[in-house]
Amino acid sequence: MYNPKSTKAEEFIANEEVLATLEYAKNNKNNIELIDKILEKAKLGKGLTHREAAVLLDCDNEEKNQEIFELAKKIKQDYYGNRIVLFAPLYLSNYCVNGCVYCPYHAKNKHITRKKMTQEEIKEEVIALQDMGHKRLAIETGEDPVNNPIEYVLESLKTIYSVHHKNGSIRRANVNIAATTVENYKKLKEAGIGTYILFQETYNKKSYEELHPTGPKHNYAYHTEAMDRAMQGGIDDVGLGVLFGLESYKYEFSALLMHAEHLEAVYGVGPHTISVPRIRKADDIDPSTFDNGIDDDIFAKIVACIRIAVPYTGMIISTRESQKCRERVLNLGVSQISGASKTSVGGYAHPEQESEEETAQFDVEDRRSLDEIVKWLMELGYVPSFCTACYREGRVGDRFMEICKEQKIHNFCHPNAIMTLEEYLEDYASPETQKVGEELIDKELKTLGNNKLKCAVEENLDKIKHGERDFRF
Repeated sequence: MYNPKSTKAEEFIANEEVLATLEYAKNNKNNIELIDKILEKAKLGKGLTHREAAVLLDCDNEEKNQEIFELAKKIKQDYYGNRIVLFAPLYLSNYCVNGCVYCPYHAKNKHITRKKMTQEEIKEEVIALQDMGHKRLAIETGEDPVNNPIEYVLESLKTIYSVHHKNGSIRRANVNIAATTVENYKKLKEAGIGTYILFQETYNKKSYEELHPTGPKHNYAYHTEAMDRAMQGGIDDVGLGVLFGLESYKYEFSALLMHAEHLEAVYGVGPHTISVPRIRKADDIDPSTFDNGIDDDIFAKIVACIRIAVPYTGMIISTRESQKCRERVLNLGVSQISGASKTSVGGYAHPEQESEEETAQFDVEDRRSLDEIVKWLMELGYVPSFCTACYREGRVGDRFMEICKEQKIHNFCHPNAIMTLEEYLEDYASPETQKVGEELIDKELKTLGNNKLKCAVEENLDKIKHGERDFRF
């Protein structure tokens, strides 16, 4: 029985409701009158139900699809403006006891080099990331209670936050680790994490159990209910995601939105972020063995429909995707991207000493440097942001959502983005990137309508140029 207020996985992600939604969408994909009503509702910027969004995703009317894309662009601009937040993943360990058939970290893989970083190695990696200009990390580990216990993650977080090299610092560490207990989520909260991220991989229970034949991750309910335990443990911000390509994309799309609705219904706070990774080639993984792959056109429409359905959420796209693909979806809904990523354990401090493929979780498509990505974003008219202010000012969870849903985050995020960009330009940018950046900042300052705010930002920019750091509103 479908019940979004239930905390049982098979009730808030009820298979019969997903199937009924897909049938409803199929039957109404050419119902122009209904599609127009859904679009009118979406224009209010308050989001859509999973059924309404499924109709838009299934729509094959070219004119209406264009309206969907244009509306997604407007909502993205209304909520997140032209800012793109940058981050990098940091893989601490690839030891794993699970048997996930789509991931090279699976326990039976004897080809991949197993590695777990020491705290000293983590310090080296963090320094290397800081020297690129990164301020925000996503911490990753395989699931292994012996090699990667919660104590190891907590110690690593302490190390990461302790490193201050030159003008560098990691100001926000998000954590992507296996589903765990309420008590362990409390410990992560106390350690000062940003967002707790966990991908569902697939919401289809039968497929999920087949794709995770062995290991603790085999337990569908325990994994799917992880966000509930995280919020019960006091974590304010959680990030959802599926791995597109494992199951029907229409099924995953509807179930993903049902998960977001569940979090809203029970905790009053939906997902802080939604990630949209697609399966990629890795050590002993061939994506062609999975028959649910999606092309770039479908991928773009998924991004657009998620943005319309869940306007408040941040949307993340990683270096799994090519420059061309990333560029296409930036204005359709994406608000965060990774840059200069390594998907191997370590890999930033001494890339010349180790073949990345030996410990990589997946192949990277966008291999550009952070400086190249920053320059590329600015040339496209975006403001690359290294801001972590909301997290450190306590604007998290329901407090952030209240501001975001009222479309007021511009008051904080835009000036903070400008100031953190200036930090990057002063400390890390190439001369070419610096020139483009200073021109962009001059342009963006003119968009700050509040004269008092504009003056404060200009004053802080001058202080940054004279060596001071970490200003925020």
